[in-house]
Amino acid sequence: MTCPSDSEKIMINCGGIRHETYRSTLKTLPGTRLSWLTEPDAFSNFDYDPKLDEFFFDRHPNTFAFILNYYRTGKLHCPSDVCGPLFEEELAFWGIDETDVEACCWMNYRQHRDAEEALDSFETPEPEVPEDDPALTGGADGDLKRLCLQEDGRKPSWWSIWQPRIWNLFEDPYSSKYARYVAFGSLLFILISISTFCLETHEAFNTIYNKTENVTVGNVTREEVSFEVVTDSWLTYVEGMCVIWFTIEVFTRVIFCPDKAEFFKSSLNIIDFVAILPFYLEVALSGLSSKAAKDVLGFLRVVRFVRILRIFKLTRHFVGLRVLGHTLRASTNEFLLLIIFLALGVLIFATMIYYAERIGADPEDPTASAHTAFKNIPIGFWWAVVTMTTLGYGDMYPETWSGMLVGALCALAGVLTIAMPVPVIVNNFGMYYSLAMAKQKLPKKKNKHIPRAPQPGSPNYCKPDALAMATASPHRIMGNVIGGMVGSGSMGGDCPLAQEEIIEINRAGVWDSKQNGDAANAALANEDCPTIDQVLGPDDRSPATGGLGSGTGRERYPHDRACFLLSTGEFRTTDSNVRKVLSF
Repeated sequence: MTCPSDSEKIMINCGGIRHETYRSTLKTLPGTRLSWLTEPDAFSNFDYDPKLDEFFFDRHPNTFAFILNYYRTGKLHCPSDVCGPLFEEELAFWGIDETDVEACCWMNYRQHRDAEEALDSFETPEPEVPEDDPALTGGADGDLKRLCLQEDGRKPSWWSIWQPRIWNLFEDPYSSKYARYVAFGSLLFILISISTFCLETHEAFNTIYNKTENVTVGNVTREEVSFEVVTDSWLTYVEGMCVIWFTIEVFTRVIFCPDKAEFFKSSLNIIDFVAILPFYLEVALSGLSSKAAKDVLGFLRVVRFVRILRIFKLTRHFVGLRVLGHTLRASTNEFLLLIIFLALGVLIFATMIYYAERIGADPEDPTASAHTAFKNIPIGFWWAVVTMTTLGYGDMYPETWSGMLVGALCALAGVLTIAMPVPVIVNNFGMYYSLAMAKQKLPKKKNKHIPRAPQPGSPNYCKPDALAMATASPHRIMGNVIGGMVGSGSMGGDCPLAQEEIIEINRAGVWDSKQNGDAANAALANEDCPTIDQVLGPDDRSPATGGLGSGTGRERYPHDRACFLLSTGEFRTTDSNVRKVLSF
């Protein structure tokens, strides 16, 4: 078949919808998949139907219309009715860089990635698995078999069985019904401890005792009467029971924690230690009568307020509190902007009210401030903060007409200042809360879907140019090599964890290449290359593809690299022909 000229039209069938365009249009973006259709050997390398005179691609038809318009107009727009990850995959398939998306559609395109990052920040329970699968249930050796760490016939140790169970019992309230009971008990003790802390300050639960002490100074001895406030003993006993529970909980979590370093980096775990430590120190020093012990004991009674920090432990049990924490961290810029606005307003209006109140001052008053409470500018700071936040305590107010005018302007400026960043913070809270609810309501996935590799005879089975060796990252190449070894049984057989690890390595490679602007090229070169256990036989190799490393195939780039159709034990580097054997 003769190669048609550039002026002729080309027919593309994408997902059952036919699109017609000019060959010159497809050449506007060289190096992409559609531009390859204009090359002389495109009829043999793609799914071409000579009867219908069209190329067929089994891809999403709606997104293809936007991609084809990108060739026509030079502007890439994202469809609003298509999910962001789907459009991202389509861009990678057709060889188009995501950074070419127009600014008007970038936020819509980027929204899905921001949502995924926010969704991953919420900790959710592990999906439940069917009880009839001993390799995936929490049986005696289910976890070890899933991790491919236990050989058949070897009995697991007591620690390997109970360590993850007890850790989840105290850490994940949704892991089992017993974990829910423990979480409910912890929540009950937290509420009792906080209630006890508040009741200790009420006069109905405190008794004042007169304490007489003989003090000798030199040769003179005299009696000193002091007053001591003693809290009712039953409140102390209740607090002691709560502290005992918290102590057991903390040390159990420390012992069975899988990562001690990360455990002590958590702010909630630090709060647990700080909240129980003063109680034990107070009990240990209460029987001592020395002056130093009394001073330390008095200090510990002052720092009892750290017990109120236990309220933050509720974040482990309530999604709304975790959402609030994520919202505060995500809205840091808005909070800083609000503080800057308030600081500017406070400085301006405090200065204005100070001089405005002096307009109607008594001429005989040398300070010109006898008639007003605004004696200086720093005092006006407090008034400006109270007025701009619309609190209005009434302890300070202007006396002159000019001061009242400044006060009115200050109140209006405060309303406008606070109203600007607050909606952004509210929107962040709404977004995080909806994502958290969606995360909890996601259907449980029993098995990961592993796409089947392209089979011999597929129209886009393997490209001979091996662009992957030039654009793909090293760990992605290694991931494909190891993936073939796993599939062929030379590395652990059908290990589910190893297969999941290979998928994560490939995904990481795709993500890194996208960040560097190489997503399209990497996807085009790697997508249709078979895994190592699917090496083409001599009869399956077409003359266009040639043998391994022959370099006789179609070349789009000045790199003579072959597609890595390698055996399970070796691969060739891109810079030399040194043979490297993988050993595990």
